[in-house]
Amino acid sequence: QTLMLDERAWLTISVLARISFVRVKYLFLTWLTVLVGSWVLYVQYSTYTELCRGHECKNAICDKYRRGIIDGSACSSLCDKDTLYMSRCLSTLPNNQVYTGSWGDHDGIIRCKLGEVLHYELGEEPEPRREAPVFDKPTRGTSVEKFREMVLNHLKSKLGEQANLASLVSQILSVADGNKDGHVSLPEARSTWALLQMDEVLLGLLLQDRGHTPRLLGYCGDLYMTEQVPYGPLYGMSLPWPLVSWVPSGVQRSLDQWFTPSWPRKAKISMGLLELVEDIFHGTYGSFLICDLSAAHFGYTDRHELRLTDTRAVVPEDEFRRSMRALKCEADADCVYGVDCRASCDVAKRRCREDPIQPNLAKACSALKDYLLRGAPSELSEELERQLYACMALKGNAGQMNMEHSLILNNLKALLWRQISHTKDS
Repeated sequence: QTLMLDERAWLTISVLARISFVRVKYLFLTWLTVLVGSWVLYVQYSTYTELCRGHECKNAICDKYRRGIIDGSACSSLCDKDTLYMSRCLSTLPNNQVYTGSWGDHDGIIRCKLGEVLHYELGEEPEPRREAPVFDKPTRGTSVEKFREMVLNHLKSKLGEQANLASLVSQILSVADGNKDGHVSLPEARSTWALLQMDEVLLGLLLQDRGHTPRLLGYCGDLYMTEQVPYGPLYGMSLPWPLVSWVPSGVQRSLDQWFTPSWPRKAKISMGLLELVEDIFHGTYGSFLICDLSAAHFGYTDRHELRLTDTRAVVPEDEFRRSMRALKCEADADCVYGVDCRASCDVAKRRCREDPIQPNLAKACSALKDYLLRGAPSELSEELERQLYACMALKGNAGQMNMEHSLILNNLKALLWRQISHTKDS
């Protein structure tokens, strides 16, 4: 009987010990979860406060506006009336602030430059920012004609000698007249000059008349607002950052093709990309190269019209050629501009050649291949695939480049148009 009691006591002690161990384990796991969660929230908050400093942008801009240094079409709404305001932060770099915003009846994207943080560690206050003197030109006493000459020379340095630059200068001066009183004041000229130093603004102005980029709605200093494009990226889904590195690229590409509009709408969006390629190939202000055809740089409207949402992906061909001439190389892999604008390497001279290897159209067709072939009508699929592969085979140094480029582009547009011309999506 004593033995049985001892066994029961031992069993009770063992059960209690196991329960205690389980409790301790769960308490430890709970503590660990709270600790890790708190650390993640702290890092996220620290990152957010560093990346999202729209209030600093507004304060800096409005201070210069009130001191009479700058002026522009959005200054009064931003600084006096508070009818232009920033909403959701989209910034990915601390010195390049991006927000969704509203201005009266318009929804848009607001961008603003900030000076760089000199030093920053988690848990510390950021050091004061070093501001670039972007509003020091034109100087007091500069005439409108002198400012016109400044703008023209700046455009020549960016675009090369083009026949239609005078009309572009007039367009820019019209934008510079923010209050539409018929003349450009010195503060307005300073804002405009600061905007023109940003290539994405200049290229946006070049392309917006053809409907390829969101319209510039207003500006104040180097803060500016453009139309918001309702749908983006062009296709696919944006995975949360913890999953990006875990999802294989092949799986990501497959997922991307599931999150797309119906095929006729995809065809209309694709025609928009082909028309963009057509307009920047020997266009009004020279030739341009698209150096990053990632889906993230494109979106589309409610009417399924394509918009280039990040004009930093586009560069003047003259600029590409200048960069290639300055590059030394050992192999073709050394001759790259941006993400995928490439030239070949002259191994004997150890210099990059200046001609691009692949034209915009070939890269556009590569980007559209999976997008267009998935869900394509069966009677169209084979011909569409043949034309896309012929397009992807285009080379930048082909002897009959201009003629071949135009022929393939027109055939592809005609094929797509025949399929959607009778639908409501056209």
